[in-house]
Amino acid sequence: MLIIVTYDVSTETRAGRKRLRRVAKLCESIGQRVQKSVFECRINLMQYEELERRLLSEIDEQEDNLRLYRLTEPAELHVKEYGNFKAIDFEGPLTI
Repeated sequence: MLIIVTYDVSTETRAGRKRLRRVAKLCESIGQRVQKSVFECRINLMQYEELERRLLSEIDEQEDNLRLYRLTEPAELHVKEYGNFKAIDFEGPLTI
């Protein structure tokens, strides 16, 4: 499944800046950054539940915002890209 993770972590305090780094590292470990605070993740249901649990343990729900979107398959019908960023096709052939 394709999951879109978006977050807005308050960075007004030192603790907030640390949370932001931890959330970003967690997202980078499982997905592909498509914008500063937006990640695309191709994961299964078990990985999704683990990601959600870990992200919720990192954010401060009083100060931060986290959104997880599960896109309907096939994602190619629901995602359109514009501009100079092109996502890596992990399903396609590897070219070097």
